[in-house]
Amino acid sequence: MTKSSPRVVAVHLSPTHSFSKHDVDEIELHEGLGVAGDAHYGATVQHRSRVRADPSQPNVRQVHLMHAELFDELAAAGFQVQPGQLGENVTTRGIPLLDLPVGTRLAIGDAAITVTGLRNPCQQINDFQDGLLKRLVHTDDEGNVVRLAGVMGIVSRSGTVRPGAEIAVELPPEPRFPLTRV
Repeated sequence: MTKSSPRVVAVHLSPTHSFSKHDVDEIELHEGLGVAGDAHYGATVQHRSRVRADPSQPNVRQVHLMHAELFDELAAAGFQVQPGQLGENVTTRGIPLLDLPVGTRLAIGDAAITVTGLRNPCQQINDFQDGLLKRLVHTDDEGNVVRLAGVMGIVSRSGTVRPGAEIAVELPPEPRFPLTRV
């Protein structure tokens, strides 16, 4: 059996700060800004609580990527979650997003995204499905906080991303640093 290449399963956006994002045929990524037409588009922070704290902060959360394998795990635990429902822009399959180091570059079609860190999910996830937050953020046996709600990134090369596109992974030079919440 051959292992398939990492791929985009689906793409999503929402022009409003809604919890879930809508499935679309393609998204347009603009370098240094994010997903065109999405509420989180911009060079400076767009997340509402971060805007209140300091609207001049750079936007390191331009694109949210989530692995479809998480939805498989959640389904086995009794949750029904579909791509886009947890607010991601790009749903992937076949790439260990959470294990990538900071600065990993993901080439998708003619676009590229540089991974900046882990998504830190909030209480809205429990509003979506009760008990889901404890599945997405928990403490492991060593006392470390484990965040499973995908990764965030910035657009480092403009382009179009569509479902089915292959994802090429380029790791940053050594030393490499693990993802932390952003």
